[in-house]
Amino acid sequence: MLATAVADRFELVTVPPRRGVPSFAEEVGSGLRATPMRLSSKYLYDEVGSALFDAITRLPEYYLTRAETEILAQWGWQIVRMLDAPLDFLELGSGSAAKTRRLIGEALRLQTQLRYSPIDISSEAIRASSLALVESFPGLSVRAYAGDYFDVLRSCELYSARKMLAMFMGSNIGNYEPDHAAELLTLLHDALRPGDGLLVGADLKKDPATLELAYDDPAGVTAAFNLNLLARINRELDGTFDVRRFRHVAAYDERRGSVDSYLEARAKSDVAIGAIGMHLSLARGERIHTESSYKFDDEDLIRLGERAGFRSVSAWHDDARRFTVRLFVRGS
Repeated sequence: MLATAVADRFELVTVPPRRGVPSFAEEVGSGLRATPMRLSSKYLYDEVGSALFDAITRLPEYYLTRAETEILAQWGWQIVRMLDAPLDFLELGSGSAAKTRRLIGEALRLQTQLRYSPIDISSEAIRASSLALVESFPGLSVRAYAGDYFDVLRSCELYSARKMLAMFMGSNIGNYEPDHAAELLTLLHDALRPGDGLLVGADLKKDPATLELAYDDPAGVTAAFNLNLLARINRELDGTFDVRRFRHVAAYDERRGSVDSYLEARAKSDVAIGAIGMHLSLARGERIHTESSYKFDDEDLIRLGERAGFRSVSAWHDDARRFTVRLFVRGS
């Protein structure tokens, strides 16, 4: 049982999908009927997938988390001072909130109370990370939202009487096609007020070998993360994927500036998905697209923010200039 002092400072709001939004089963069906076949990356993050992704962030090949952490360790104090205190925080895709913890600590050096509103698709992950934060910071209260970013931003009142710093870290912005990313940032813009800030962490373009190694580690953790999507279909939709007959593939498309992830059939595979009455046959070498991770240069990111109505204020880079954290401010 939670201690009363902690429980009083934590609230979890579960936001159901909007009417008409396809369910997991519906999206699996439409994606596997498409040419080429695809599965949405948002379904990678069930409880098992979220734990595997947390393990990915600690891999030596996955430099993104270390680079972003380096920036926040060196410049977090400056970042929170770029907007006038007191602040409240809003975060899309909080995950384990390990990096956010540093910014919360810096903010609470300047003010005695802080409200943090994380949004994450995984209710288990957001509950665990939020409670850990509340236990660590007596001046922190958390109102967490479990749901799709678009659903939460469209349906929930996220107003704060204080200035708000919204955060979209971990290069999560790169998981969206450019038009979809602009749509999401526009929704976020509309949820904020003039003068509120948006902090975006983004992976920078670099040599293909470094990028592909980050998304296909020798230990196979990223492969397990991707393959878990097939296991999830088996668990939740009565699927018959033999996961051993598929492999994870990651390839950098230099023209698009994205690392594209696939599940590739090692051999001919016949699959049934009972929940949607579907049968399909995959030939050896046939691929299912699961994720694209877009990379940026500084100008790309500035243009994306401006497209959604934000103005770039400042940016920070790790020493090796692999990663950037950029602060935008919402205009009028």
